[in-house]
Amino acid sequence: MKKLEYKPTNYPSDMTDAQWEIIEPLIPIGNKSDWHKRSLVNAIFYIETTGCTWRLLPQDYPPHNTVWSFFRRARNNGLWDRIKDALVNDLKEK
Repeated sequence: MKKLEYKPTNYPSDMTDAQWEIIEPLIPIGNKSDWHKRSLVNAIFYIETTGCTWRLLPQDYPPHNTVWSFFRRARNNGLWDRIKDALVNDLKEK
């Protein structure tokens, strides 16, 4: 399996390294995606923060249809709720 390199973007909605360390263990590995999972999650956070439509996602992120597909699977299998819960619980502990 290839190791994807994360290419950071510079949006206020992007996760910090500490936040990524919290949720990275929750995200399954082993698919054939050409995109780093952190880029996909950051793109979803951008959409949730700005309220933009999927098609207006900035080009710094993966293609909108790839992000939507990842989000749909994560939402349907409960992963998205686990990601948000882990981040909220981390905030509560601080």
